[in-house]
Amino acid sequence: MSDRLFLLLGDDDFLTGRVISRITAERRREAGVDVPVTRVRAGEVTAPELAELLSPSLFADERIVVIEAADAAGKEPAGLISATATSIPEGITMVVIHSGGGRQKSMVGLLQKAGAQEFACVAPKWPNERVDFVRSEFREIGVRVSAEVVELVTDMVGSDLRELSAAVHQLAADTGGKVDADAVRTYYTGRAEVTGFEVADKAVTGDVAGAMESLAWAVHRGTARVLLADALAEAVFGIARVRSMGGADKFTVASELGMPPGRVGKIQAQARAWDSESIGAAMLIVAQLNGDVKGQAADMDYALEHAVSAVAQLRPRRR
Repeated sequence: MSDRLFLLLGDDDFLTGRVISRITAERRREAGVDVPVTRVRAGEVTAPELAELLSPSLFADERIVVIEAADAAGKEPAGLISATATSIPEGITMVVIHSGGGRQKSMVGLLQKAGAQEFACVAPKWPNERVDFVRSEFREIGVRVSAEVVELVTDMVGSDLRELSAAVHQLAADTGGKVDADAVRTYYTGRAEVTGFEVADKAVTGDVAGAMESLAWAVHRGTARVLLADALAEAVFGIARVRSMGGADKFTVASELGMPPGRVGKIQAQARAWDSESIGAAMLIVAQLNGDVKGQAADMDYALEHAVSAVAQLRPRRR
């Protein structure tokens, strides 16, 4: 395995940034001096420009070249990246960020064959994936916590990986590594409404007024619209996934879907009020909202308000 070639699969800014920071720190420790880092986007850099960056200097000075969006590279830059990977010049550390797909999908296999050190940098999409992220963050700093603590941190802190990681480290530091459920509640009670989980929960339980009030508060506090939209989408798709499992018990569903049993039980309770037609319509709404908050809507706040209200009103009312 090469100590000069790194493959970052995924393009989450926090995850890729953290890996690059660690690589940079390690190179600076080894060199005993500052090591420059140059970042280029594969789809924008020309082959001659990239060749110059990847050529050894006269004195073999250390430098790190980060190639972003390698999946979008043109034919010549892609060929140069793959060729360089098989024989890294002295003094060069090459970090390739690749989505795993795209027109240069085959590059991944070539870099792996060349011995690249590989890091997963795909942003967690579903709640169970964020649970795994929080659990791994605690494990990495040597702190043992219960499943309840992991679930509480995930629920109360929200979707943003930087916030989740910061919460893990803050809790560990302030409790001397003795993190329990009470500590999490003490630190983060009330955070859910800011990150969107309270908005989503109220929407899928049909509390129109409560959902709109929580949404207004979250927007006022500056919560990113994308995070609010993600929370609503997760709540809706969570119900759809759990409903697809029929009447199975929460432990069977948890095992099948990779979710914590506690979360499955909560979603099962929410799902009982939904039918196939209503949840299908809600899925279309949150899919549209995803595009709206990423630039398609002229007014993102209106798009959010409309989506939250529409989902809440879609929940069938008990007769």
